[in-house]
Amino acid sequence: MSRQHDATAARSCANMTHHSTARRGTLAASEALALPVMFDVWPTVGDALGLGRTATYALARAGELPIPCFRIGRQLRARRSDLLRFLGMENDEAATEATAAASSEPTNQTP
Repeated sequence: MSRQHDATAARSCANMTHHSTARRGTLAASEALALPVMFDVWPTVGDALGLGRTATYALARAGELPIPCFRIGRQLRARRSDLLRFLGMENDEAATEATAAASSEPTNQTP
C-alpha cells in the first residue's frame, strides 16, 4: 500500500467519523476505567471512537487519531490516561485510584 493511498484512506476514514451512521462510544465508562495502563489500539480505541478496525489503523498510520499511539515492536499501543482524557474521564480515574488507595490503607482503630 502506498503512502498516498494511506493518506487518502485516512482522510476518507476521518470524514466517516462525522456521519451520523458511525457507531460512537461503545466503550462503557467502567470498561475504560478498568483498562490496563497501556493497551492495543484495536479494538479499544476503535470502540471508544466508534470506528472499525480498518479506519482505526488508517487514522493511526496517518497520525490522525485524537489519542497518541506508540509502536512497540509490531504492536500499536495507547495509554489509558490519554483515552480517559479524550473521553473527559480523567477526573473519574483519579477518584477511582484515590478510593482504591484509601480502602487499602490500614486503619488505626481499636476494637
